[in-house]
Order: sequence, then structure tokens, then C-alpha cells
Amino acid sequence: QVQLVESGGGLVQPGGSLRLSCAASGFTFSSSTMRWYRQAPGKERELVASISSAGGSTNYADSVKGRFTISRDNDKNTVYLQMNSLKPEDTAMYYCNVWRAVYYWGQGTQVTVSS
Repeated sequence: QVQLVESGGGLVQPGGSLRLSCAASGFTFSSSTMRWYRQAPGKERELVASISSAGGSTNYADSVKGRFTISRDNDKNTVYLQMNSLKPEDTAMYYCNVWRAVYYWGQGTQVTVSS
């Protein structure tokens, strides 16, 4: 079955960096577009970034452009989200996502940006 396991979240000061990872299994990772979403308390879940199956095409929410970078390693079945210049408004639970007839989600990893 499809499994997505996120890791790498934590507490970081404004201006700091974190690298999130999502380990995938149970499907053909190398043929799947992968996405990162986030959800802050009291807010709707929003798409942060996506990456095509071969990694040649990426898209970002306007709020993270120039600060976040999505990448993938198809040999390791893992997608990453490098987050730089973090702001308090980036505080949220971050989720990995894939569409395989239905949407699959990981359990999430918490990112807190605070001084």
C-alpha cells in the first residue's frame, strides 16, 4: 500500500533553514508527481510546491518562491523540501502528497518558526 513518511521538521528561528524529507513506498515513485502541502492552525491546507516525475518541472506557491526548493531522488524514492529564510508565517504542519487514483497523505511533520 502507498506510504508517505515525512521527517525533518522542528523549531527554528526566523531566517533559519530546514530540510524536509518524504520517504515513499508502495507505488511507482519515479512516475509520480509529488507535492508538499502545509496547514497552519485555523487555516486551510495549501499547496506549497510540486515536482514532476523526473524532476524537470517544479511549481511553488507565491509565498515561498525564492525561499523554498523542492527536489527528488528517484533512486531513494524520496522527495525533499529545502526551506530557507524561514518566517513565522511558515509555521505549519507540512504534508507530502501523491495522487494515485486517490490522494495519499503522510502523517505530517511540524515546522515552527519562532524566536
